[in-house]
Amino acid sequence: MTAVPDEPSGWYSVPEAAELLGVRDRDVRAMLRDRRLLAVPHGPNSARSVPADLLLGPEVDDGPGPLPNLRGTLIVLADAGYDDEESFRWLYSPHEELGSTPVAALRARRTHAVRRVAQTLGF
Repeated sequence: MTAVPDEPSGWYSVPEAAELLGVRDRDVRAMLRDRRLLAVPHGPNSARSVPADLLLGPEVDDGPGPLPNLRGTLIVLADAGYDDEESFRWLYSPHEELGSTPVAALRARRTHAVRRVAQTLGF
């Protein structure tokens, strides 16, 4: 697949993500380690930043927190050999099978369709 990735709707630094979620910075870093959240280098200083689309704010029913269905998807991608930057590109690249980007499909709660596509990556 050679599709050009879409851009996230915005970016949060680790401290900004922690503030949005109402947790400590170290809790966000633990979410990154546990693959509950994803951060990639971004911006002029290439600091690890969290795409805004991967977070739910307090105004959302499941919020505040990471997208609930993100962790399993990131684990499937890691099992296929994808690092964080490759996972980011995959999540934000349009996929014909989904009719959208995987992150848009995850936000629309189409978890099974996204994971079905992701599981084919290891083969």
